Amino acid sequence: MAEPLVETRIPQQKLYESKPFPAVITPSPAIPLPAPSLPLFTQTITTHKPYLDSLLHQSGAVLFRGFPVNSASDFNDVVEAFGFDELPYVGGAAPRSSVVGRVFTANESPPDQKIPFHHEMAQVPEFPSKLFFYCEVEPKCGGETPIVLSHVVYERMKEKHPEFVKRLEEHGLVYVRVLGEDDDPSSPIGRGWKSTFLTQDKSVAEERAAKLGMKLEWTEEGAKTIMGPIPAIKLDKSRNRKVWFNSMVAAYTGWEDKRNDPRKAVTFGDGKPLPEDIVHDCLRILEEECVAVPWQRGDVLLIDNWAVLHSRRPFDPPRRVLASLCK
Repeated sequence: MAEPLVETRIPQQKLYESKPFPAVITPSPAIPLPAPSLPLFTQTITTHKPYLDSLLHQSGAVLFRGFPVNSASDFNDVVEAFGFDELPYVGGAAPRSSVVGRVFTANESPPDQKIPFHHEMAQVPEFPSKLFFYCEVEPKCGGETPIVLSHVVYERMKEKHPEFVKRLEEHGLVYVRVLGEDDDPSSPIGRGWKSTFLTQDKSVAEERAAKLGMKLEWTEEGAKTIMGPIPAIKLDKSRNRKVWFNSMVAAYTGWEDKRNDPRKAVTFGDGKPLPEDIVHDCLRILEEECVAVPWQRGDVLLIDNWAVLHSRRPFDPPRRVLASLCK
């Protein structure tokens, strides 16, 4: 019997150690009509889970294209079929709304804003190991979610800026963010303290911040969070390689709104400022190494958050991309 999943090549893929990045999976053309149904797809995921896990481990990201995933509810079924535990979005910066089940909107900041490269929730100790994105409405223009292999960024930065990387490994990073009380959808980091800590009670927010290892200082307009020092380089034990696991470029170039100055948003762990030229050089490396696949309606992108950083390009509406985080 024909296998229901096939690996496909698309023009945007890059090869690393002869493996395509990202891996792309489509329905097999050998499967006779009728077209694949959602129950058949979710059953196939469950049946072929070891193969899909192995593919994700090899490539770092897997794009599922051409499957009948037509709604947020369908996407939730796909996420559930993988059997990963859910990770609640506590401590993250992006404004998001819950949609259905384990699914919520991706960062809802305005379409003309670029969201810089980051590992999801790299600025807090408990981060997802995997994340899913789903394209419910494809953008008219732009709006890709570029991805880049973290170990490649680490290797290039270490080669070009060895002293800087050594300092990062020694001192880590401190992240500082000023939050309003409520969400500010005009800002890419506009999550207010109430939705950041999923409570309206300041004492509960303090407890949840403390659990994350975060200092919380109350201000007239809301709160200031201080996280760190936390490591900026981590060891990906499953692949035995170091990864560029931080939100340095994202914070330094993108944590900007009426409350936040991005240059004060991230420093070395000893409080010393980061050299601007090196941060911008890192951004250039990220752009050079990234892959940006234009979204198509129904696409599901599974990312290993240990291996891959992601971002978002500006777009012409409409665009609706949904997300789900896994432990």
